Amino acid sequence: MTMDVRGVLEFATVTRGISLFLQAVLNAAIPDHEADAFRPPRTEEPLYLDSVVEWLFGGLSHWDAEHFLFIAERGYLYEHNFAFFPLFPVILRGLAETLLWPLSGWLSMRGRLLLAVSLGNSALFLLSVVALYALSRTVLQDRGLALLSSLLYCITPANVFMTAGYSESLFAALTFGGLFLLEKGFTFRACLALSIAAAARSNGLVNMGFLLYLPSLHAISQIRVYRATRKGCSKVLHYIWVLVRLLLTSFLGTTVIALPFCAFQYYGYRTFCTPSTSLEQVHPALLSLAERRGYRVPNENGPPPLWCMRPLPLLYSHIQDVYWDVGFLRYFELKQIPNFILALPMATLGIVAIYAYFQANPELCLRLGLWDTGAKTGLDKPTPGFFNPKVFVYVVHSAVLLVFGTLCMHVQVLTRFMASSSPVPFWISAHLLLLNEPLLHRRKTPNPNVHLQTNVKNSCKHSPRNPIIALLPQFKVCSPTTQCILGYFLSYWLLGLALHCNFLPWT
Repeated sequence: MTMDVRGVLEFATVTRGISLFLQAVLNAAIPDHEADAFRPPRTEEPLYLDSVVEWLFGGLSHWDAEHFLFIAERGYLYEHNFAFFPLFPVILRGLAETLLWPLSGWLSMRGRLLLAVSLGNSALFLLSVVALYALSRTVLQDRGLALLSSLLYCITPANVFMTAGYSESLFAALTFGGLFLLEKGFTFRACLALSIAAAARSNGLVNMGFLLYLPSLHAISQIRVYRATRKGCSKVLHYIWVLVRLLLTSFLGTTVIALPFCAFQYYGYRTFCTPSTSLEQVHPALLSLAERRGYRVPNENGPPPLWCMRPLPLLYSHIQDVYWDVGFLRYFELKQIPNFILALPMATLGIVAIYAYFQANPELCLRLGLWDTGAKTGLDKPTPGFFNPKVFVYVVHSAVLLVFGTLCMHVQVLTRFMASSSPVPFWISAHLLLLNEPLLHRRKTPNPNVHLQTNVKNSCKHSPRNPIIALLPQFKVCSPTTQCILGYFLSYWLLGLALHCNFLPWT
């Protein structure tokens, strides 16, 4: 394990510990808001340690986390539960039934699931940090930028969602790990990782774009080599083989990634359109909740829901439309202005990344990064850093997420949506820090009272210090760019813990 990876892991471990501690303190100190959220009744008698675990980790179970915990405990009972994909609940239940099974005499299933959230998401976050660092080193080809990006990820603005009972840490680990494998040429392993990610979150389907683009880039590179080194019939045969292999890889890869989504939708169709259970099999307290709140449960003696009659009966689309009112421009209302303001910093980072990259590489962007013009700094020997040609597809992916999240989703979700799906917010933030913060480029500043014993770009081999920790005591003398970026990351890191863990509006 390199010094960089060890340092990033240590910082990530510290931030996980602080997050768990603060959510417990803040959840105990601030009364829970009476939010109109999913709160299923407890149908299991509490055991000896349940109250302790609830006090320590109860803040991790609010908002959408209640859905994941309910699914892990009871399965997919209510129709709107199908908005939450099954991989994370399966992992929680697996941890509760295996690693935490010895505690079953002291903790109920609910208590063990809460404990599984704290342990599981902490471990998954550490995996996502390692995956992000490996991906950053491969794509950016800049050790200092990769290190700073990974350290910023440890204080991500979406921190509370990486800690609470949400699938963001799991999805980030699988996505960043899968993209790293794809960059390294391990296409089959990458497909498996990205396919599993699609079983965690629906936006895992967007990762199919990488599987279409990166193999195409590799195929074009091979064709250029064959054109220069081979002649006649041999060249034509190699062209045909490269194209056939590209088509097969793209078709099989996208099919594998889409398979979990399709299988989950089929399961939802069978559950509600051809049900095999009756209302008598549902716990009375859960059935009472369904009647009060209008939740649909499968009933073999009742009529099927209307969405079953559609030509393409997608349960996920129905749920987003009916239960969450998600759709194109539906969130553009005056009363949602505070939520747009909440998402503005992440949107700004995305816009800055797109603008800066296009300004630096206009020709590359116009030819979609698929071929070079014969320059020495073409795709074969990319320039290190954020303006590396290999970053192009990641900027496009980030732009797609930004546009879709702004126009078609509850916009406040944009922060965790992008922070768990794309490395670009962290790459552009680190790039801006290195570009605008003098303290990161010299050991001694013009101010004799300010000393910073680190140099990310040139001295990371010799200095074990964390540049984020080193900058914080000098926050007042940092550049405005540094103050904005670190202020945003840290304020959202803390505010999320205070608000989300008490059912206050931070979703």
